[in-house]
Amino acid sequence: MKVIIIGDGKVGYSLAEHLSKEDNDVTIIDKNPDALKKANEYLDVMCIKGNGVSTKILLEAGVRDTDLLIAATASDEMNMVCCLTGKKLGAKHTIARIRDPEYADELSLLKKELELDMIINPERAAAREIARILRFPQAVNIEVFAKGLVEMVEIRVTDLMPIVNMKLMDISKYYPSSILIAAVLRDNEAIIPRGDFQIKTDDIIYVIGQPSSVTNFCKKIRLYVQKVKSVMVIGGGRIAYYLTKSLEETGMRVKIIELDYDKCVSLTELLPETLIINGDGSDEKLLESENLSEMSAFISLTNRDEDNFMSALLAKQANVPKVITKISKNNYLNLIKNLGIDSIINPSLITTNLILKFVRGLKNALGNQIESLYRIINNQAEAVEFTIKEKADFLDVPLKNLKIHRDILVAVIVRKNEIIIPHGNDSIHLGDSVIFIAKNKQISDLSDIITTGGVNLEL
Repeated sequence: MKVIIIGDGKVGYSLAEHLSKEDNDVTIIDKNPDALKKANEYLDVMCIKGNGVSTKILLEAGVRDTDLLIAATASDEMNMVCCLTGKKLGAKHTIARIRDPEYADELSLLKKELELDMIINPERAAAREIARILRFPQAVNIEVFAKGLVEMVEIRVTDLMPIVNMKLMDISKYYPSSILIAAVLRDNEAIIPRGDFQIKTDDIIYVIGQPSSVTNFCKKIRLYVQKVKSVMVIGGGRIAYYLTKSLEETGMRVKIIELDYDKCVSLTELLPETLIINGDGSDEKLLESENLSEMSAFISLTNRDEDNFMSALLAKQANVPKVITKISKNNYLNLIKNLGIDSIINPSLITTNLILKFVRGLKNALGNQIESLYRIINNQAEAVEFTIKEKADFLDVPLKNLKIHRDILVAVIVRKNEIIIPHGNDSIHLGDSVIFIAKNKQISDLSDIITTGGVNLEL
C-alpha cells in the first residue's frame, strides 16, 4: 500500500516506523528538516520537506495514486484541510488527527462533510484506556474485544498466587473458569504457552475470556478486585479532561493538580464537580498535603515524561494501590515497567494500533474485517480480532485438522453471544468473531496462517 503521512511528530514517526515494517510504501511530509532527519536516517521511508496543504507538495508525494493519507500535524484545522485536499487530488482514503475538545461533539458531522474515513483523537483514546484499567485496577492493562463480550487482562504473578509453579494444564483443572492464559512475558521474552508450560513468580500473564469469567479467575488466584473510589491526576491537559469526564459518570471522586494557573481556571469551568488544585505535581510535600496515601489511584499525565515518572514513584512510595503514568518516549517503557509502575499509557502507540487495524483491514484480501488490534507483550506480539464474513476452506473444519503457524494461537471464538475457549474439536464458522494471538507476525489475511490438512504449519 502507498501511504502519505503529513506531520513527523511522535505519532507520525511511530506510524511511519510500523507501517514501513509491514511492507507499505511510506512517504512523510513535514516543514521541519530536523524532524525529517531522524526518519530519513532510521526508517525505510521517503521524506519530503514542505507544507502538507500544498497541492504541489502533495502531487510530488504521489497523492494521485495514494491508498491512504494520514494527517497528524499539531493543528486540527490543518489536518482537516490536508485530508480534504488529498481526497480531491485522488487519495483513496484519509485519516485526520483531531484533538481539540471543542470538536468532540462534532466528529461524526466532520467525518461526513470532509469525507474522512477515520478520525483519531489520541488523548481521548488514551483516556478510554485508562478508564478501562481503573475498572479492573489489579490488572497491568486491559483490552476489550467483541464489543465488550471478551476482555484480555494483563496480570503480574506474585508469590501469593496459588498458580505459581503450576502447569497450564493443571490450572484449568483446579480453577475451571472459562478463561485462557494466552501469552506470557518472562524476562522480556514473549511466549505463546502450551499445556506443559509452568507459571513462575514475576511472569506477566495475559488472561482472556468473558469479563465475569476473568473476574472469577482473578478472585480464585487471590487477586481481589477492589473498586476505585478516589483518583488523583497530575497534569490538566486533554487526557485529564476526557478521563475526568468519564470517571465522574461512574461516581469516582477526582482531584487534578495542574501547574499552569490559566489551565486551572479553564478546568474549573469545564469540570465543576472536580477539585482543581494549582501546584507542582512532583512536589512531595504538596502531594502529602493533598492526602496522596489515601487515594485509590494515582495518574500522572503531564507533558514531561521525567515528571510523570518521578511523581508515579512518589505515589508507589506512598502505597497508592494503583499507579498509572503516561510516557511518550518508547525507549523509557521497559525501564519504567521494571521499576514497578503498575500501568503505562503511550498515546502514540494507542493511535498507531488504531490506524494499523484500519490499514490491515484495507489490505485484507479475504474481506474478513479486523475489528480490534492490540500490540501486547512489549510490542512482541499482537492480539487481533477478525469477523469471518466470507466463505473459506478452513471454515467448519476442527482446529486439530488445520495447519496453524506455531506462534499463532486461536484464543477465543465468539458465536453470536456465546464465548468459546476453543479446543481441538471446535471449528470456526461463517459469521464468527475470532481472536488470535500472534508472536512476531502481522496478521492481515487469514489465508496466510490457516489452511486445511494438519497442524503446526512452519512458516
